[in-house]
Amino acid sequence: MERSSTLLVHFDKGTPALSNEIKLSLEGNDVPAKVDAMKKAVMLLLNGETLPQLFITIVRYVLPSEDHTIQKLLLLYLEIIDKTDSSGRILPEMILICQNLRNNLQHPNEFIRGVTLRFLCRLSEVDIIEPLIPSILSNIEHRHPFIRRNAILAVMSIYKLPQGEQLLADAPEVIERILAGEQDPSARRNAFLMLFNCAQERAINYLLSHVDQVPDWPEQLQMVVLDLIRKVCRSNRAEKGRYIKIIISLLNAQSIAVIYECAGTLVSLSSAPTAIRAAANTYCQLLSQSDNNVKLIVLERLNELKSSHREIMVEMIMDVLRALSSPNLDIRHKTLDIVLELITPRNVDEVVSTLKKEVMKTQSGELEKNGEYRQMLVQAIHTCAIKFPEVASTVVHLLMDFLGDSNVASAVDVVLFVREIIETNQKLRVSIITRLLDTFYQIRAGRVCSCALWIIGEYCLSLSEVENGISTIKQCLGELPFYTAVEEGDSADASKRPQQVNSSITVSSRRPAILADGTYATQSAASETALSAPSLATGSLTALGNLRSLILSGDFFLGAVISCTLTKLVLRLEEVQPSKIELNKACTGALLIMVSMLQLGQSSYLPHPIDNDSYERIALCIRLLCNTGDEVRKIWLQSCRQSFAKMLADKQFNETKEIKAKAHISHAQPDDLIDFYHLKSRKGMSQLELEDEVQDDLKRATGEFTMAGDDANKLNRILQLTGFSDPVYAEAYVTVHHYDIVLDVTVINRTKDTLQNLCLELATMGDLKLVERPQNYTLAPESSKEIRANIKVSSTETGVIFGNIVYETSNVLERTVVVLNDIHIDIMDYISPAICADVAFRNMWAEFEWENKVAVNTVLQNEKDFLNHIIKSTNMRCLTAPSALDGECGFLAANLYAKSVFGEDALVNISIEKQVDGKLSGYIRIRSKTQGIALSLGDKITLKQKGSS
Repeated sequence: MERSSTLLVHFDKGTPALSNEIKLSLEGNDVPAKVDAMKKAVMLLLNGETLPQLFITIVRYVLPSEDHTIQKLLLLYLEIIDKTDSSGRILPEMILICQNLRNNLQHPNEFIRGVTLRFLCRLSEVDIIEPLIPSILSNIEHRHPFIRRNAILAVMSIYKLPQGEQLLADAPEVIERILAGEQDPSARRNAFLMLFNCAQERAINYLLSHVDQVPDWPEQLQMVVLDLIRKVCRSNRAEKGRYIKIIISLLNAQSIAVIYECAGTLVSLSSAPTAIRAAANTYCQLLSQSDNNVKLIVLERLNELKSSHREIMVEMIMDVLRALSSPNLDIRHKTLDIVLELITPRNVDEVVSTLKKEVMKTQSGELEKNGEYRQMLVQAIHTCAIKFPEVASTVVHLLMDFLGDSNVASAVDVVLFVREIIETNQKLRVSIITRLLDTFYQIRAGRVCSCALWIIGEYCLSLSEVENGISTIKQCLGELPFYTAVEEGDSADASKRPQQVNSSITVSSRRPAILADGTYATQSAASETALSAPSLATGSLTALGNLRSLILSGDFFLGAVISCTLTKLVLRLEEVQPSKIELNKACTGALLIMVSMLQLGQSSYLPHPIDNDSYERIALCIRLLCNTGDEVRKIWLQSCRQSFAKMLADKQFNETKEIKAKAHISHAQPDDLIDFYHLKSRKGMSQLELEDEVQDDLKRATGEFTMAGDDANKLNRILQLTGFSDPVYAEAYVTVHHYDIVLDVTVINRTKDTLQNLCLELATMGDLKLVERPQNYTLAPESSKEIRANIKVSSTETGVIFGNIVYETSNVLERTVVVLNDIHIDIMDYISPAICADVAFRNMWAEFEWENKVAVNTVLQNEKDFLNHIIKSTNMRCLTAPSALDGECGFLAANLYAKSVFGEDALVNISIEKQVDGKLSGYIRIRSKTQGIALSLGDKITLKQKGSS
């Protein structure tokens, strides 16, 4: 039989003490041994042991002890032993205890009195408490505050008992009188708490009669006042006005905890702009606290305010930005997330100016995570510049200084930002190209070089820009050839040279990479870390150029990009260069570079030969420069840029569409009543009260007070647990709310007999845990009972709840068991569609270790229909742009992404192709950090993928 416990102590089950040993120690005179024995006895009792033989020993040898520690342990022992028999009557031996407690309440030592009073707070046996009441009341006016505060708590606990009002009929009057004259902060708090819980009207009258003194009350008392205000205002919303004034006055309190609670109470009770502004100001002041946990909690509150009161939060944007002074990355990330959603044309310049200053601070290199912080700032500035293109000119040149950043992720973000700005803001094209050509030699990462080369190839338009572009690339490649044939044949150096090159090749990578369309490719490329310069190859310059270093490390993908860039520049030179001699010279130089790269790739100078893709691409560039047609020139010089512009337009369109969809949620019906607040009586109402009334009327009109609840979707979540022919019918309504699952089970007695000791016994599989054990009930004939069971969830995976209904009837001696249907908790209740950048998706794909590969097996014959069916079945978002999925080619690859309520990421890649017979084949790959989500999502897809179109 499980019982309620008021005590929790850690217990090491390794070597449990024997009751005989405890008894011997208690009978001795050694005080430390007695203390140790009492601790062991308490722990054994807490873990289910009964130890009946110890009681008399404790009464004889422990009760008379004057040691304070022993007396405290004695009270803990008395707290947990059974004080009643099976019928609920007090045990006779408790009379001895009663006399001891009375003596303790009159003890000359304050500590003994105080701990005894605290013990009485946890006692529920009226027969023991009743004789002690005069002694308890005498302690309320004791000279020592420790005794007074515990005596008040004891009075409150006794008054809350079922028979408390008979035992202490005048307790509220006594406590109210004590409260009026009490000086000790804790005692005042306990007295007010007693009135709050037991005589709410008295507490309200006391509060309203001392309104002016509330700001000067001690912190503990102010916290209870806020609890009282919340409780009163929820039950009687019409009374809000006068209490909100009290909260506003407490916003200037000395205690941080009180200020925080005030702001939270204001937001929960009022929607008036003045109240929300005051709460937001308070939260922003709390951001100056040194504790990072406080800052994170406050930022979470500000984030909630942002979604419900955006206009007011926009005014606070610069105050929120002050949180960037914290060195903690989580705080900075959260701050930037909030700020980016509050940007308007009016404040964007101030925000960007602050972000620029933060970027410049990261150059100091004092903090180890400066690179990650800079990357976050770059992404934030990028977002600002896309929303408001006019600010791009103020930041783009500053950010271009970081193209050579040692943090490659940050450098990649900068170059992607530059690429987007140069397309969307044509006025900046010339200055960006000039700056890029000047700083190109500083770039050390292959990915950043590739993107920068694409920008040079697409946006160098004038004669001087094209010539500068070609000369910059040549300087960074160094002298040709990349090696000499003599060196290759030199057997003496052949063994050393690969080792020399290997020092820079150790950072190369041949792992499978996921391409933009979701397919796999094996890529031999430099790792995405800044490269140290490799050892010099013969024929190079004294200082190696960045492109030469990367190519000599085996990055032939970059070599292919260089070839394409040179091809575009030469083709554009044909349009702007009048001199044929100069044109032929540039064309010949470009061809020489390409041929040298092919020669290097096929030699034994490097340990890894050139890959086929890069070889074919470079060879295509050579053929193109040797024989160019008008159609091919148009594709190379115009189509690439048009495709990029279309991609940006699609991205912008999708973002705008999402914003419109969020803003288009309708809260009110066209035929709802309109309440003209101008016609309201304003007599005796302050501006704040009037605003609050108006906001309440608006909420009532928009259905915010009556929203949620009883829609038809509830019926879809009702599960039948037993059959219609069973003597007991049961059905459950399942509510999944983040970390909790609530089962509301309706049980109906369909028999003519009374069902006794009916119990709903549940068990779980997976990461589910029952919170409490359901009780026994008695069901009258043909009556019903609602039983609620709470279950905790600890991870995102499919779980199963199963169980029985057990009951007894007067006719049958044994218990009857009705087996219930299993309840399957769907993983779809925990995951929701989310957005993720391409770069972040690829990084996570490479990092996550759990992969579940599901073969495609479906009756659907259209690739897009199958993709839409999987998206709908898995509740995920397709990250692949719709434009990339256009057309009919018999092949489709797409990336899907979702996030769970526990913060776990779920990544899915679908690669399918249409066979000759019209059937679809391919694989769906699921990756996640944890095994549960990968397996559960795989099972869901396997189950759902055959679905009809």
